[in-house]
Amino acid sequence: MVDPGTGLAITERQLDERSAAAAVLLRRRGVCAGDTVLVCLPVGPDLLVAADAVIAAGGVACPVSPDLDPGVLRDRIRASRARVMITDLCAAREAADESRVRIVLGVADLRDGPS
Repeated sequence: MVDPGTGLAITERQLDERSAAAAVLLRRRGVCAGDTVLVCLPVGPDLLVAADAVIAAGGVACPVSPDLDPGVLRDRIRASRARVMITDLCAAREAADESRVRIVLGVADLRDGPS
């Protein structure tokens, strides 16, 4: 996959490796089978890794467009009732302030893998 915005590419092998490591991190952070995990990232390799990791951890990936109006973004986050969100966007972090989200992970957290 190639990110059209940045030109960054990820092979299927890299996707599998990054997703597996990120899934372990999500499980260690408390993601269980059936848990909804918000994924608010722009389209690209990181979104694909995050969604695959959530599914591999047994969770349900709930994509939320980072381009939404702040009010709509806040409403979608609240309506999801998710406890975990993956995002690097300040607007999404702020919108989650008054929601059930208690764990916010960034792309760097997923890249660093389990500690």
